[in-house]
Amino acid sequence: MVTAITDGIKVTVEANYQAEFSSPHQQHFVFIYKVTIANESTATVQLLRRKWEIHDAGEQPKVVEGDGVVGQQPVMESGSFHQYVSGCNLRSGLGKMRGKYFMERVMDGQLIEVTIPEFQLIAEIFDN
Repeated sequence: MVTAITDGIKVTVEANYQAEFSSPHQQHFVFIYKVTIANESTATVQLLRRKWEIHDAGEQPKVVEGDGVVGQQPVMESGSFHQYVSGCNLRSGLGKMRGKYFMERVMDGQLIEVTIPEFQLIAEIFDN
C-alpha cells in the first residue's frame, strides 16, 4: 500500500495480482487496485480527470487519460473520501503505475493536480 498527499488530498493505493484471471503462459497478467481518495483539506473538491502512466517490463510506457474515475466525477466535501476498484492487464508479470488526478476546488474553481503515488505490479507466480 502506498500513499501521497497533495494540497490536503490523500491518495492511497493497494494493488493485488489476480492469478485466477491471468494466463502467464499467454503473457496475460491481471491486477486490480483499490484507490482511496480522502479529502483532508478544508475545501470541497471535485475529481474531473485522471492521467495514468502504466509501465510494463519490456514494453513502452502507456498513458491512459479520461474523465473521472470508473465513470464518476465524485464531489468530496472536507473530511469525506471516495473509494473505487479498477484493474490493469500487463503482458509481463512486472510493472508499475503512477499518475495524476485533476480536481477542482468547488468554491473558487481553482484546479489542483493531485499525485497518484507510484505502485508496483508484481505477479506472484508459483509452479506446482
